[in-house]
Amino acid sequence: MKHLYKILVFSLLTTLVFGATTAYAGNKDRAGEAGGMQLLINPWARSNGLGGSNAAYVRGLESQFLNVAGIAHTKKTEIIFSQSQWLKGSGTNISAFGLTQKMGENSGVLGISVISISYGDIPVTTVNQPEGNGSTFSPRTMNINISYSKAFSNSIYGGINLKVLSESISNVKTGGVAIDAGIQYVTGKKEQVKFGVALKNVGPNMKYSGDGLSIRGFVNQQPNQMTLEQRSASLELPSLIRIAFSYDLHLNDDNILTPGYTFTANSFTNDQHAVGLNYMWSKYLVLRAGFVYEKGIFDNSRATALTGPTAGLSVMVPINKEGGAFSIDYAYQTSNPFQGTHSIGVSIKL
Repeated sequence: MKHLYKILVFSLLTTLVFGATTAYAGNKDRAGEAGGMQLLINPWARSNGLGGSNAAYVRGLESQFLNVAGIAHTKKTEIIFSQSQWLKGSGTNISAFGLTQKMGENSGVLGISVISISYGDIPVTTVNQPEGNGSTFSPRTMNINISYSKAFSNSIYGGINLKVLSESISNVKTGGVAIDAGIQYVTGKKEQVKFGVALKNVGPNMKYSGDGLSIRGFVNQQPNQMTLEQRSASLELPSLIRIAFSYDLHLNDDNILTPGYTFTANSFTNDQHAVGLNYMWSKYLVLRAGFVYEKGIFDNSRATALTGPTAGLSVMVPINKEGGAFSIDYAYQTSNPFQGTHSIGVSIKL
């Protein structure tokens, strides 16, 4: 009876999410209207290698991006450093650092991460100097995440994430807050069947402000100059819903093959379907491959520079008998134009 109750609760939640997805998601007429679009960029290497198809079984700190419920699987402590060249050749670099810490046997897991995005130096141009005046400016974006996740039973895991985001150039800036929530459900004799549902980037609208939106001029032939400030339009955050499924194929004691699927219903861009395969050999090597499909991905009408295929691997060295390991992770995502996205990370699990 207890297990039946869990299944009914999860089925009801999934039904509600599918209903919301059908009604509101993937509105192409709203494409390009959202702010905070950096919230849609995954800074972590392992899940990038799968194209995000692992939202049902993602574990540890990387769960903050795909499904925060996965943080609850942290056994003790996890630390990750990650660096990405986003669309190599565009000058965009992503640096990410974070950790998760189990608070106690039944007290849940706390996670925190800081993600910084730099876009290189951009020449300053003016009406009188359209080729540049010799100076540059450097846009900056930063996201700070604080998460809490807990195992409510042997099958149900849930979590919530609070994020603070900021964007700035030399004379214009904005900031905002958003909330994520997620659930993972695990079942089967070997816990091989996994489901996941996540709601992300829900928060108030943002507005830009700063001296860059002001000019000095004369109004109605007045003798003195006045400062005129232009009001920024408000921008919604790119909220989305993820629904995911995976199944572990235990080939033998040392080899596990996991196919996974994630559907992402986006509010301000095309919906996405991610499929992937994760192959784990013992505790030493993981190979990953995936594909992310959206409308127009095979032609020039696509709304993203990424073209679909992803791949990655992890090389791990065990450091204790409790499952702790040191890992080096790498992922590559193809793109056109530019030279793809390269992500490399180093993680320590205690």
